[in-house]
Amino acid sequence: MFLKKLTLLFSILAVGVFAGPIFALEVTEPTAAAHAYPGLCDINGRKLADGEFRQWVEDERLNVVITYKFPGRGSFEEKARFRQQPELMQEQWSWKELRNERVQRQFTVDFLSGTATAHISKDNKDVSDKVDIEKGRTFAGFGFTLVLSNLRKRLLHGEQVQLKAVGFSPFPTLKPQVVTVKLSHGGLDRVKMSGRSLKGDRFIVRPEVPAIAKLFVTVPDTKVWLTNPEPAGFLRWEGPIVLPNDQLIRVDLLPGTKSGSAEPVESKR
Repeated sequence: MFLKKLTLLFSILAVGVFAGPIFALEVTEPTAAAHAYPGLCDINGRKLADGEFRQWVEDERLNVVITYKFPGRGSFEEKARFRQQPELMQEQWSWKELRNERVQRQFTVDFLSGTATAHISKDNKDVSDKVDIEKGRTFAGFGFTLVLSNLRKRLLHGEQVQLKAVGFSPFPTLKPQVVTVKLSHGGLDRVKMSGRSLKGDRFIVRPEVPAIAKLFVTVPDTKVWLTNPEPAGFLRWEGPIVLPNDQLIRVDLLPGTKSGSAEPVESKR
């Protein structure tokens, strides 16, 4: 009898708390045209660059372009394209760093052909390789903000969902690779930006790096805050720029000269 109860308990935990991998991501929050001007800061909240976010639907595909312009003629640019029906699927992703209009670093992923490339100008380094893409379950960059928007209700109920992410190993190899990531809800916070204190749900994207690999590289978590209450929209993003050993940065929906840290709502009660 005890064994039956124990087996039942583990079954409940497996279904109710950890959902494991999913094979089709239903679009519960369809996304259309949007235009915003976020701010990019260092991880301590000091503003570094002005941003522009553009999003529109064309040929039944959601297109996203995000640019950040730094003082001194430097910029970042991220582009992505998604299909939203019959389920969410990322088709393209690219990111590049420019200085004086010349490309310094560039990374691309073609999810349809399964090809990923990396380019570092100052080291004359170019890498192109095939990666194992599971369509509809593998994402990169801004794609995870869309993923979290559509998984929000499940994660708020305590589920932890596994998906795949395309990333690149640190220099000098720059080898593209697909890793398993675990998505979870981290809590409800007050997020300070542009002189305001806004409430947002913190979600965590945690790479599941094999133990042996942890001896050679540390892969930080990515954190994404979505507005609370519904409808949920982007509020804040924190993580490394592109490579695991890149500088940690913060992107706020509302730009300002100073960005404050997120504080758990529970701690104020």
